[in-house]
Amino acid sequence: MTMTDPIADLLTRIRNGLAARRPSVELPSSNLKVEVVKLLKEEGYVTNFKVTEDGPQGTLRVDLKYRDDGRPVIDGIQRASKPGRRAYVGKDDIAPVLNGLGISILSTSRGLMTDRAARRAGVGGEVLCRVW
Repeated sequence: MTMTDPIADLLTRIRNGLAARRPSVELPSSNLKVEVVKLLKEEGYVTNFKVTEDGPQGTLRVDLKYRDDGRPVIDGIQRASKPGRRAYVGKDDIAPVLNGLGISILSTSRGLMTDRAARRAGVGGEVLCRVW
């Protein structure tokens, strides 16, 4: 069976891993997934990630992050643009997530970036997901 939406799979595995209080989750790697996880790490939502080159695709391990009281750092993670209904925004229409407390990850002509970086760069694009 082929995967129709690998980004949704990544987000679901992270969501399920957090619900099960797992230290990390593993999934098939791709350049797009690595870039999404890199942004999550830069923004402080995951502790680390590692790409293992095994087989044709490789494995991406994402180390999940929890607060001191054991609650996950990520309260919500949601897919915005789906294969059946893409969500594009112009540079002036990028909405903040929870009044700036969360982030959107956008796929722009200059690569993947957060909503803040896209506003600063003055570019719009496809909203891949929202994290808060």
